[in-house]
Amino acid sequence: MKCLLSVCLSVLAGVAIFAPSKPGQTPAMQKGMSVQMAPSNHAAPMPEADQENAWVVTVTTDGAIYFGVEAVTPESLTHEMQIRPRNRAAKLYVKADAGAPFSSVRQVLHAARVDLFDVVVLLTSQAEPSQPSTSAGTIVPPKGLEVWIGTEAGSNLIAVQIGSAERSATLKINNESVAPAMLQRRLGQIFDDRAGRVVVLTAAGDVPFAQVVRAIDASRAAGASRISMPITPGV
Repeated sequence: MKCLLSVCLSVLAGVAIFAPSKPGQTPAMQKGMSVQMAPSNHAAPMPEADQENAWVVTVTTDGAIYFGVEAVTPESLTHEMQIRPRNRAAKLYVKADAGAPFSSVRQVLHAARVDLFDVVVLLTSQAEPSQPSTSAGTIVPPKGLEVWIGTEAGSNLIAVQIGSAERSATLKINNESVAPAMLQRRLGQIFDDRAGRVVVLTAAGDVPFAQVVRAIDASRAAGASRISMPITPGV
């Protein structure tokens, strides 16, 4: 009798392991490299970033670059983008570690510009509000901040500059120094006096990527119509 019971339990365990998943369970996410993304409060949902054919470039905290799960150099990334077929309407998602040097992220943006991308999405982390879960296994889509990397023209642009410093980065708006905590408020004041709301953001290469995201997030919160980080191919 004990032997028969043992066999039955083994069969039931096997059925449980191989049974199809019930609705509401979390499906496997797109395979990729894991990094600690910079937080943001004003990113938009980007569910397409989890699709199997999404183009995701990861930058680790030490500046290493991966196209999907394949390690690449900035030069080989450009080549891989040029030879790999893609939907021209699809977006490029950059998943950079908060501590990654901006110089490495800028190399990815340069490769994207060479491959004729005008817009890229910088994926970020975000704190979700504490609410009771309505269903087990609810999927929270990735979120990101869109930035324009194409040519920017116009005279009514607002320049935000993040410069290098020994211990902390310096922040300026149109060459006027501003405390990071005051960036959103100061931009809001400038927007009130101008018709144009395009922010052109530049940053020194050794600035941690999290500080760049913080500036983009503050610009978005202040009401910027577009965040531009112009990249010129060949430069």
